[in-house]
Amino acid sequence: MKNNKIQWIAGAVALLVLPLVLQYFGNAWVRIADLALLYVMLALGLNIVVGYAGLLDLGYVAFYAVGAYMFGLLASPHLTENFAWFAQHFPDGMHLSLWAVIPLALVLAATTGVLLGIPVLKLRGDYLAIVTLGFGEIIRIFMNNLDHPVNLTNGPKGLGQIDSVKVFGLDLGRRLELFGYDINSVTLYYYLFLALVLVTIAVCYRLQDSRIGRAWMAIREDEIAAKAMGINTRNMKLLAFGMGASFGGVAGAMFGAFQGFVSPESFSLMESVMIVAMVVLGGLGHIPGVILGAVLLSALPEVLRYVAGPLQSMTDGRLDASILRQLLIALAMIIVMLLRPRGLWPSPEHGKSLARKS
Repeated sequence: MKNNKIQWIAGAVALLVLPLVLQYFGNAWVRIADLALLYVMLALGLNIVVGYAGLLDLGYVAFYAVGAYMFGLLASPHLTENFAWFAQHFPDGMHLSLWAVIPLALVLAATTGVLLGIPVLKLRGDYLAIVTLGFGEIIRIFMNNLDHPVNLTNGPKGLGQIDSVKVFGLDLGRRLELFGYDINSVTLYYYLFLALVLVTIAVCYRLQDSRIGRAWMAIREDEIAAKAMGINTRNMKLLAFGMGASFGGVAGAMFGAFQGFVSPESFSLMESVMIVAMVVLGGLGHIPGVILGAVLLSALPEVLRYVAGPLQSMTDGRLDASILRQLLIALAMIIVMLLRPRGLWPSPEHGKSLARKS
């Protein structure tokens, strides 16, 4: 028991000190840690849909985009500059606080998730994946083209001048001097994202052990048997889509505040594929595994920059560094899935009956 407490305390101290250590190597490393935390939130949200309920969603990035654009529109001068009614009522913009942004992003993304879930309730497997993939692309194309006849999203130019997040009067977009020590903006965002990730993990664990979580897992294993046992599969599926989407919406809003700019390019199909890969690579339905997969796949492309450069020089520049990075990521994923087909850190319950039979 004492060893467990010591490990928890050591892990908490390491997480708190990590950005302060990374600062010495440059803000780029802290930024990688920030984005890794956002991807952890996205992967945990998708894990509810794919890992718990067994619904293969390839359009999850759409909810990420909804949250980002929601915050971008409400926290930038875009609406004031393009709509007379808005300029009349909010001449200086809305400048929403964090406590209003998170519930709004959560509700809007959850509503979008339910709206997606309604027409696909009877679809399963590959058919569901194709429909959700199309939904994700539709959202991105809408964001890219809603700049005429009414300029709502500013099209491919994106939304800029987005406000930074303010917590209890502290502007996370500005450097903070504390006891003579400078804490950069990216480090302040790290602590906000870490707090949101911890809340997300707590919610996921509570859902996993609840009656709702058990109902999702029953649907995943055998939907017909679950329906025969009295589970309302329709409502449970819609709830899974809504709950999973809500985490994506909050992560998107935080991404918009962190970047200060959002555009359709940030929400491509490849982003959805990477988030699904994080869940599968880490271990379907297992929260620690999903976190591990998200951290590895979000940090790996940046770490491989230092490998792709020397390889490019060895080929006299004939191979592009970005292509080499993608090749190395793909090879790493193939090797992991061949060696660990159930994921890097699979759920101990997953495949238990299979192991007994063999």
